[in-house]
Amino acid sequence: MDLEHKRAFKNRLFGQFARIGKGLASARRLELLELLAQREQTVEELVEETGMSFANTSQHLKALREAQLVEVRRDGLYACYRLADPRVFALWQALRDLGTGRLADVRRIVETYLADRGRLRPITCEELERRLKDRSVVLLDVRPEEEYMAGHIPGARSIPIKELRARLKELPRSREIVAYCRGPYCVFADEAVAFLRSNNRRAARLETGFPDWKSMGLPVELGPPAVRGQR
Repeated sequence: MDLEHKRAFKNRLFGQFARIGKGLASARRLELLELLAQREQTVEELVEETGMSFANTSQHLKALREAQLVEVRRDGLYACYRLADPRVFALWQALRDLGTGRLADVRRIVETYLADRGRLRPITCEELERRLKDRSVVLLDVRPEEEYMAGHIPGARSIPIKELRARLKELPRSREIVAYCRGPYCVFADEAVAFLRSNNRRAARLETGFPDWKSMGLPVELGPPAVRGQR
C-alpha cells in the first residue's frame, strides 16, 4: 500500500470510529444510554423520565442511531429503543469511570449534590453476592417497577422509591437492607438508605447499579415483583 492509499485508509477508518465519539458528545445522550441500559423504552417514556421535549428526545435518539449505539423497533404507533449491543453499556461504563477518576469536577459535583453519600456505606457487587448467599441481607430494588420486571438481581424485592414510605412495614427490622438502583450516580438508592435509617432500619447502598451487576456476568432474573409482605 503506497503512502497515499495508506493515508486514505487511515482517514476513512478513524472517521468511522469518530462517529461513535460524535454520538456520545452530549450530556443528554449519555443520560439516555443510562436509561436504556435498564430496559427498552419508548420515546414517550424517555420524555417523561428526562424532562426533555419530544422533539429534542427524538433528535438525540436519531444521533445515537446514526452512531449505531441504539436500535429501534416499532410496536404499533410507538417507537421502542434499546441499546444496540451490551458493549454500548461497557463503553458508557468506561467513560463514566474514567471521568470519575480523572475529572476533579465530577468529584466536586458529587460532593456538592450528594454531600451525605460518605455516610451511606456502599458495598460492592462482590460483597453483595457473598451476603446474598449467606442470607444476611434483604435486597431492595428501588427503580420503577417496569425496570425491575425487565431484569433484576435474584431475590430482590421491588419497592420503587416513590412507594417506599407507604410500604415501609413490608421490610423487616431483623436484617440489614441493601438498596440498589440504576447506577452509581442514580440517587434513588441514596434516598432509600437515608429514609430507612431515619426509620430505624439498618441499610446500605450498592455502590453501582443493576446494569453493572449484569455486565459482570452475575445472575439476573426477569419477571414480576416479589410478593408484597413476603419475608
